[in-house]
Amino acid sequence: MPQRPISPKSDTAASKKGKKRGAVPAAYAQLHQQFGWDVPQYFNMAQVCSARWALDAKAKHRVAIRTYVPNGKGQTHTYAELQTQADTLSHVLKAQGVVQGDRVAIVMPQCFETAVAYIAVLQMGAVAMPLSMLFGPEALVFRLQDSDAKVALCHATALSSMQAAQKECPLLQSVLQVETAIASAQTQGNFKPVNTLAQDPAVLIYTSGTTGNPKGALIPHQALIGNLTGFVCSQNWFGFKPQGPATARDQLPEGSSAVFWSPADWAWTGGLMDALLPTLYFGREIIAFGGRFSPETALALMGQCGVTHTFLFPTALKAMMKASPGEPRRSVRQSHHLRLQAIMSAGEAVGDAVFAYCEQQLGVTVNEMFGQTEINYIVGNCAMLWPAKGGSMGMGYPGHRVAVIDEAGRESPVGEAGDVALNRFSPSGQPDPIFFLGYWKNEAATHSKFTGDWCRTGDLAVRDADGYLWYQGRSDDVFKSAGYRIGPGEIENCLVKHASVANAAVVPKPDKDRGALVKAYVVIAPEYLASHSEHQKDPAAFQAQLIVQLQAHVKSLLAPYEYPKEIEFVDALPMTTTGKVQRRILRLQEEARAAQRS
Repeated sequence: MPQRPISPKSDTAASKKGKKRGAVPAAYAQLHQQFGWDVPQYFNMAQVCSARWALDAKAKHRVAIRTYVPNGKGQTHTYAELQTQADTLSHVLKAQGVVQGDRVAIVMPQCFETAVAYIAVLQMGAVAMPLSMLFGPEALVFRLQDSDAKVALCHATALSSMQAAQKECPLLQSVLQVETAIASAQTQGNFKPVNTLAQDPAVLIYTSGTTGNPKGALIPHQALIGNLTGFVCSQNWFGFKPQGPATARDQLPEGSSAVFWSPADWAWTGGLMDALLPTLYFGREIIAFGGRFSPETALALMGQCGVTHTFLFPTALKAMMKASPGEPRRSVRQSHHLRLQAIMSAGEAVGDAVFAYCEQQLGVTVNEMFGQTEINYIVGNCAMLWPAKGGSMGMGYPGHRVAVIDEAGRESPVGEAGDVALNRFSPSGQPDPIFFLGYWKNEAATHSKFTGDWCRTGDLAVRDADGYLWYQGRSDDVFKSAGYRIGPGEIENCLVKHASVANAAVVPKPDKDRGALVKAYVVIAPEYLASHSEHQKDPAAFQAQLIVQLQAHVKSLLAPYEYPKEIEFVDALPMTTTGKVQRRILRLQEEARAAQRS
């Protein structure tokens, strides 16, 4: 954490000066120069996210979780209530034989009881293992078996599936429905927390498994500290007054009224480490909504709950842009009475079309962020302190030494694509606390993640002269066509700018002459179909005409070799539960089709 106060007010003027001369913004450089990590020997996520606030005199009134109910009255839960119920659940888990280091699965949606479950497990020194409610039987059983989970905490709607999975997991001793377990427990008072070391394991999150079986990334308690600079920067200081000094380990001043919400599932890094835990760390209010995402619901929720800060996936922002483009005289912000101060977005490249929508209709410059489960929040923007470039990933956040490296681990020159990597040591030479401890029971995978002190992300980017990174795609998403290197992100962003496109994914189609053709899978915007009735009379002719329009659209904006030679319309793209397009599935589909043709 910063060892000296950082004043956003004084830095803003310097930022503008830096922008004029086309160099790395002065505010950014100053922020990094002032920075130093402050990691205590003992540290526990639950203590800083709940217990310390429960001791505060205002704990009975300080709202931790607010449940949103569309067209209904939600419910609020204070930090005092959060800690009381977490203590009760910790006693229950202790009676089940859970001790420090044991893995406890958490299979729950966005709701108050989910926060209770995390705090209860973490304060015991046990390891919380979040599992998505969307997982099928095979996904659940694999993770439960691989982790040797002792107990599973679940929501009522997941109880039957977890009990079925338990039959195939001999080490899983019990499955508890959280609300029932708390309600039936005998009152035993406060729970004495385990005094964990900062480097002790806290969370085991399984990666989405783009190749092979998913790998369990073991996250230490201190990783929350490592996340804080990225969280604060990407959320435009999360309610700090510009003239006030701030350090990322301090609580926010009482004048802050930050209210956070994100549709990101709390079972994933984006929801847990980028939304729930950092919001609770600062003693603020987070909105819980377990319902299905829709643009209309998202805008209504943010307006009615007074949301000031949010994390929205690019896919969500694209859907909002298509469904609520704004009115001639009223922006979306005005129509929905939004109070947004910051939007962070990650998972895919935002693109300049969505970037412009956020500025013009939502009234906020979107801060793109880049990270992954193993090393979260390492690159991004902070429009409050330095100018964001539309479509750019941003720059390394304070405390993180980020570079674009080649296969040998050497830093790539400006303009040359390479692997985004994070060094084990900060620019000042301190160990970076954001690192995962390693892959669960997989030393070989852990070793292969590193080249010396560089941790490779597997994502390609180009660094410009000002130090900003520009995403080129996953290393296995980039392909060559007729000798040209093709990154899908730029083409997808171009396609989405067309009024007919709700979403798009670009993959290589095997071709004997060119090696691969550029192929696009396109989801047509429902609003576009509604305004073009001819698609019902002759769907084939309508699609053929639209293909010509989309190809001409891309040709007019990008290089000639980048336009999609083939376009296939689909109802939906394959997506991960964290909102990322699964291009790999489409790529394998094209390879299978090619094999059948040969």
